[in-house]
Amino acid sequence: MKPESELKERLAIQAERMRRAARERPTLLAQATFFSGLGLAIALPIVAGAYLGHWLDGLASGYSVRWTVGCLLLGVAIGAFNVYWLIKRTET
Repeated sequence: MKPESELKERLAIQAERMRRAARERPTLLAQATFFSGLGLAIALPIVAGAYLGHWLDGLASGYSVRWTVGCLLLGVAIGAFNVYWLIKRTET
């Protein structure tokens, strides 16, 4: 195969990839939906963990924040995992 025809073939493939990428570009609404979903995926476990921990601390006698801090940290970890999972899922 001649180098010129090989170059033309590569350029044609790259041009088609660029056209396909331009057609499949996400809209502003799709991007806003994705990012709001990411926000909820991290915020809901944190708030739920803080609420659960506060409720468990209320059941204990005396002043304690152990459950609140522990469940809050667990909520942060779960939220981070949710965001990681959502991003990995949309990449493929």
